[in-house]
Amino acid sequence: MKKYLVSLFGCLMAVVFFCGCAYGSLNAAPDAGEGVWGGAMEGAPWISDGENYQYDSIIEQGFYDVQTTPSSYFSLDRNTAGYSFVRAQIRQNVFVSPDSVRLEELVNYFDYDYPLPQEGEAVGVSAYFSECPWNTDHALMTIGIRTEEAVVGGDTNYVLLIDVSGSMGGSVYGSEGMSRLDLVKYGANKLIDGLGENDRVSIVTYASGVKTVLESTAATQSGKTAIRNALSRLTAYGSTSGSDGLGLAYEQAEAHKAENGNNRVILLTDGDFNVGIYDTDELTEFIQEKARSGIALSVVGVGLGNTRDDLMQTLALNGNGNYSYMDTQLESEKIFTEELAGTLYTVAYDAKAGVTFNGERVSSYRLLGYDMKTISEDDFDNPNKDTGEIGSNLCVTALYELELLPSNADTETALAQVSVRYRDAEDLNREVVLTVTGEESSAEDTQFAACVAEFALVLRQSSYRGDASLENVLARLNGLESYLAEDVYKQEFLQIVALAEQSGLYDITDEEGEEFNVSAG
Repeated sequence: MKKYLVSLFGCLMAVVFFCGCAYGSLNAAPDAGEGVWGGAMEGAPWISDGENYQYDSIIEQGFYDVQTTPSSYFSLDRNTAGYSFVRAQIRQNVFVSPDSVRLEELVNYFDYDYPLPQEGEAVGVSAYFSECPWNTDHALMTIGIRTEEAVVGGDTNYVLLIDVSGSMGGSVYGSEGMSRLDLVKYGANKLIDGLGENDRVSIVTYASGVKTVLESTAATQSGKTAIRNALSRLTAYGSTSGSDGLGLAYEQAEAHKAENGNNRVILLTDGDFNVGIYDTDELTEFIQEKARSGIALSVVGVGLGNTRDDLMQTLALNGNGNYSYMDTQLESEKIFTEELAGTLYTVAYDAKAGVTFNGERVSSYRLLGYDMKTISEDDFDNPNKDTGEIGSNLCVTALYELELLPSNADTETALAQVSVRYRDAEDLNREVVLTVTGEESSAEDTQFAACVAEFALVLRQSSYRGDASLENVLARLNGLESYLAEDVYKQEFLQIVALAEQSGLYDITDEEGEEFNVSAG
């Protein structure tokens, strides 16, 4: 079976599509003037029709009646690519693709000061309660999850799988004179800075063919020089076949596998990685098999255009890794320097959350985001179900919009119970349970997270946006001035919201030109 999968995988990867020619505009704009955007769509700029630019379609979850569906279950991870995609589109003054707005990835891009896990646990859970900013008749419950800072044991064995096809020679918007491949080299060098002498790096490239340009090399002082030299010699050329690219990368990882260490393939690509197009199930099986062998896969996207975001998500989610998107040098430093351990060291495997609401206090609820990550109760109860992974010292946030029952309901009873299940580094099944009373106070962190969520509701044209607007988001952010001043990425978010508001692209009107307001509920 294994030989069959590898052979089939190689055949799938041999399929070539030049700049999306076979697909055309995979994420083309809707007709101007249609839908809730009304006249705001007229003449709005979109990604070029000639580019391969595809996201998975998102179907938003609605409100659930607690009497009939009291519990909500979803997979946990800390992917952040969605925020970077949105940021890049706004900076280029193009209309943000609604399917690129994965709300949880925008909220989870940022760091929050949630309580540390209790001793002996890899995961800690906290809750916060407030009025819902975009629907004052509703409440907002925020669940904050934070992982422990891992005590890294064992060595690392990384294989950099680098796309060197012709499209990687394209420029990076806002970084004059820097190509996509240049940005990959910059990020890879930041990764190398943080390696120890017992860590090892291999480099595999793919374009018209596949090549191991650097056999596994220890990151000693001289070894780092050799690794950097190999990176510096990479040039972008040819078409993108990617034939056997992952297969060769996994071979390198297996050949130099670090026992009790961190074994990982890191794919760096602009997304023109056309594999498994006709049978993603087989691709998924191939990646999952490698993940079960102890070799994880992390995906780092770069550049806007030729973007197969849907495929990169599939690779990362099934490879027990994570998915981030690098559009600036600052972002590459965030991924490979500030969050290196969180990006490349997993502390909570097959992580998932379950929330059960009290029907005596809550009438209905809606989980914001995680639309493609919901799971069944059976999957939640199944310890062998493959779900998400969370890295070291990272925060994950989930928000629920609630319709509460009248205030004369019994407030002595709990509002909800939150359960997070995962496997720890010792492969033991763990569970952390938290009772939410509804008396929990909000914090500046959760106020900021609500701003990010409202921003996402506007950009993705949500039917549940209520009174959400970019003006409201900006007003609340300006009230958090001292809080934002402590974090360069949160300061940048304020700038991104301001750019989106100034563009005028998100002033929603109906067909008669009147302000359009969809009420939630």
